[in-house]
Amino acid sequence: MARHTARDVRSENRFEVLRALFDLGPSSRQELARHTGLSQATVATLAGQFLAEGVLHIAAVERNAVGRPYERLTINPDRGRIVGVDVAETYVEATVYDLALGVLGRHEAALDEDQNDQAYVVDGIVGAIEAALDADRTERDRIVGVGVSMPGHVHHDAGVSVFAPNWDWHDVHIEELLAERLRLPVYVDNPLKAAILSEMWFGVGRVVDSMAVVNIGTGAGAGIAIEGTLVRGITNNAGEWGHTLLMLDGRPCRCGRHGCVEAYVGAPGLEATLAEIDPSHPALGQPGQRDFVETVAGGLAAGDPVLRELVRRTGRYLAAALGDLVNLLNVPKVTLTGWLPKVLAPWLVPAVRDELPRHVLPGSLPGLTVEVSEVPGNAVCLGMAAFTLEQFLARLGLVSQARTRPQSGAETAQPIG
Repeated sequence: MARHTARDVRSENRFEVLRALFDLGPSSRQELARHTGLSQATVATLAGQFLAEGVLHIAAVERNAVGRPYERLTINPDRGRIVGVDVAETYVEATVYDLALGVLGRHEAALDEDQNDQAYVVDGIVGAIEAALDADRTERDRIVGVGVSMPGHVHHDAGVSVFAPNWDWHDVHIEELLAERLRLPVYVDNPLKAAILSEMWFGVGRVVDSMAVVNIGTGAGAGIAIEGTLVRGITNNAGEWGHTLLMLDGRPCRCGRHGCVEAYVGAPGLEATLAEIDPSHPALGQPGQRDFVETVAGGLAAGDPVLRELVRRTGRYLAAALGDLVNLLNVPKVTLTGWLPKVLAPWLVPAVRDELPRHVLPGSLPGLTVEVSEVPGNAVCLGMAAFTLEQFLARLGLVSQARTRPQSGAETAQPIG
């Protein structure tokens, strides 16, 4: 285990104060000290640094019946603008945030899933970012950073897309390409890491500190947090649960193996399952993956028995794969995120919950919940904005770590089993 230096401790303390302000809203220094567990002297010092950099400002000055007046501090949303970008095989979504991570503007553009040329993808990303900035009329000199999530294996420290299987990319210096085009600070990472960070900051991470966030679209993967720390692995490749084995010698996967989880629960996997059930079903042959999933949702709402069988089988596949994930990690919370679960949630989530107890060991089942993420908007864009905020603080000398502190709160989700 790496030894903590004094600088590490100061960095984590700064992060805890900022994170507490996201949780609490305008707060006194005393409230921040109680919430973080830091001493009042430490909080006062850190708050002074944030105020000096303009990251915080004084929201109000209040006075008790006795004693000195006290200040309520809050994050200064006008200190700058951040762009969070979710790049997938079929779309780019860019969202403009203020420094308090409030949404100011967004734009989504389609990508041709059969196009893998670097120039085509970079043009699509830049075009979506510029359209989002135009929607908010954001001046470029106010942007403190752009966070871009790229599918596949991303070396976030070097800004390199190491491997993107759908595009057959290998060691593409995507951060450098985008920074050259945008003339702005750019940070790149993987969508699984972005999704789990947004869940840690704004989702179930407020009540638990260990969880898995399963992101499903064209492919599938899992973001993981254990005891409040985001799990990256040695090469930032932790969470490639979509490329674990579900079916020995099963369907071919984009990664080159056979029988991977994503070949059964990603959008192309659902199409393959439906073709096995009824190769002449009208939902097949849609122009794109999203069109297919929307058509499936419409048919389910109308009571189509073939599509009910599709959901039943997919629920079994997903529950078996989630069972392996829970048995390995022993996490109490699994949240589903991504465009596919959001569309199919009314049918897919109950199917998974019904099947899951058959796949989870008894010791990991009590209290386990599976639900669709309640993080607002695009969780990947939000997570990338949070990462970019960390990068901005680092440039100011206010470095942080991707950590969270569980907060007390009522549990609303129903346990499995």
